[in-house]
Amino acid sequence: MKYGLDIPPFGGLGDARTLADLARDAEAAGWDGFFIWDHIDRDVVLDIVDPWIALAAVAMQTERIRLGPLVTPLPRRRPWKVAREAVSLDHLSGGRLVLGVGLGSGQPSEWNNLGEETDLKRRGAMVDEALDIITGLWSGEPFSYRGQHYTVTDSQFVPVPVQQPRIPIWTGGYWPNKKPFLRAARWDGVFPLPGRDGVLSPEQIHDLVAFIREHRADDRPFDILHRCEPLPGADLDRAAARVAPYALAGVTWWIEALHPWHFGGGWDDWPVEAMRDYVRRGPLGLAQA
Repeated sequence: MKYGLDIPPFGGLGDARTLADLARDAEAAGWDGFFIWDHIDRDVVLDIVDPWIALAAVAMQTERIRLGPLVTPLPRRRPWKVAREAVSLDHLSGGRLVLGVGLGSGQPSEWNNLGEETDLKRRGAMVDEALDIITGLWSGEPFSYRGQHYTVTDSQFVPVPVQQPRIPIWTGGYWPNKKPFLRAARWDGVFPLPGRDGVLSPEQIHDLVAFIREHRADDRPFDILHRCEPLPGADLDRAAARVAPYALAGVTWWIEALHPWHFGGGWDDWPVEAMRDYVRRGPLGLAQA
């Protein structure tokens, strides 16, 4: 199992330099992944940094750690722009990018208020078309595409990604809704979230892993993410006991979400130094699990 951080690039963390420094600390402390939310606005007024600019800064300050958006909402992105940005970031990082994608959250401020598509069924179709276009353009071969939402004519993008056969694609979805997980089975990993507030249980993870395996067309490696709150204290046995059932259920990435309220703050009070101290402590010996 690998261990990563899930970072909201807002408020006290809404600055590319701050995030790059935090990623450097995370790499030095032994974390395996540094992933950033992709939002352009929030219903709460906050400082927000563009995640792709921040990821470029992260790439320049690190050498080993995996990085990427978790997740970028493809229905409000031009797929050819994402394709170009992803390859550029893959080269900049030396082949460490993971492209996390999804339909996008329901925040009215970045959908309704900005004139973006609000119908979830249409957004799902846009994601599927966008992924076909992105991977088609990554091939480096002449490419054309005609779909319901997007059209590409006689295009050829170079360079190709450092990572082959492609940059890994992780797709997000709310379990137990099956459609997002049928989509995920086509790609390289899944970022499952509970349908309601809370955390998915090991039993739920086991069920979704079985569903993914049933619908996979091949036996290529596939990542299962589990996002949770930071592990408190310094009790290694407690940490191992919490992680072990998820590892047995099939989780390959343990992702800890750094929210300000986990450290005694809130949207208007970001305890950045406490969050940094937590990151510097490392993944709390979780490799023992």
